Amino acid sequence: MPSTASEILDKAKAALGADVVSGTTDHDDASIVVPRERIVEVLSKLRDDPQFLFEQLIDVCGVDYPDRPERFEIVYTLLSVSLNQRIRVKVATDEGTPVPSAVGVYPSANWFEREAWDLYGVFFADHPDLRRILTDYGFDGHPMRKDFPLTGYVELRYDPDQRRVVYEPVKLTQDFRTFDFTSPWEAITGIQLPGDEKAVKPPYWEKPK
Repeated sequence: MPSTASEILDKAKAALGADVVSGTTDHDDASIVVPRERIVEVLSKLRDDPQFLFEQLIDVCGVDYPDRPERFEIVYTLLSVSLNQRIRVKVATDEGTPVPSAVGVYPSANWFEREAWDLYGVFFADHPDLRRILTDYGFDGHPMRKDFPLTGYVELRYDPDQRRVVYEPVKLTQDFRTFDFTSPWEAITGIQLPGDEKAVKPPYWEKPK
């Protein structure tokens, strides 16, 4: 029978000791926060220890918290096929401090870390081939950061005169519009509108007043 999230968290704290800065359980999943510089050792321990056997790295993703001193959180999702259990491992970093690459522990981290670098600008030290993977050549900035403009900086189009695709600064024909998606039936209270008197009909045998 697979261990519960609380049991996995307790085992991780006991096995990793001071490497676990904090830990939580949410939606029946265990999550631990570890020091950035210890991520490779922690992942190796979780992969090789018989009580964990997290053989697969399912995902590496980034989260941006602009108000934090270390604004980026890198989340590693591990799966144990043998024991049917999973755990999330998190580290924090800023715009200039690299995170040790996990490619040596999990080869699947290669493309995941390239995505995090491309979209968030998080640098992974000792990565074998850290290049952009989703954005175009010469792309300026990292589009998943919360301070990146929704429109981007440039747009591309085909120029029939030059017979090629050209890049130009973004030009909006109108500013973004603000939409109020609140239902009028929920938002309007205490206001009598024409026709409201018909909402409650008297019985057919009673004459309307």
